[in-house]
Amino acid sequence: MDITIKIEDSGVQNLLRAIQTRIRNMYPIMREISEIMRDEVEENFAQQGRPKWTPLKVSTIRRREMEGHWPGKILQLHGHLAASISAKATNTEAIVGTNVKYAAIHQFGGKTGPVTIKPKNKKALFWPGAEHPVKSVKHPGVAIPARPFLNIPESGMERIRMAMVKYITGGEK
Repeated sequence: MDITIKIEDSGVQNLLRAIQTRIRNMYPIMREISEIMRDEVEENFAQQGRPKWTPLKVSTIRRREMEGHWPGKILQLHGHLAASISAKATNTEAIVGTNVKYAAIHQFGGKTGPVTIKPKNKKALFWPGAEHPVKSVKHPGVAIPARPFLNIPESGMERIRMAMVKYITGGEK
């Protein structure tokens, strides 16, 4: 024997219809999620990582001091990377990212390729301790530690979950 219970409550049925309509049109929540993610990434730059990024090398700090860029923040020599963060949404995706060429090496870490250094305004290079002037120097590249800026901490994930619940249930934002 089968037992069937049918709910004839118009309030429940109206809520179910509202949820179904909202789930069909996910763009508004995807847009909101992408904005939350962008906020979280911007906060990563403000706090210099969450968790904290590997500190700059002393030689990098000295170079920045000589160039007038220190004190400053990690990954923000000129601010191009932090300013490039964009948010985008579709009906099925919430996306945050950057189109800056050097972003990946900062996100994942790695080693820069070798480069030949040549003088810009003189015929040769010379530095204290060098035996003689040279026309060029091969630099082997440097190791750059990962400083993930495109991560969303648990507090950000909680903001996303709360926004989703509000959207699906029709709660106030």
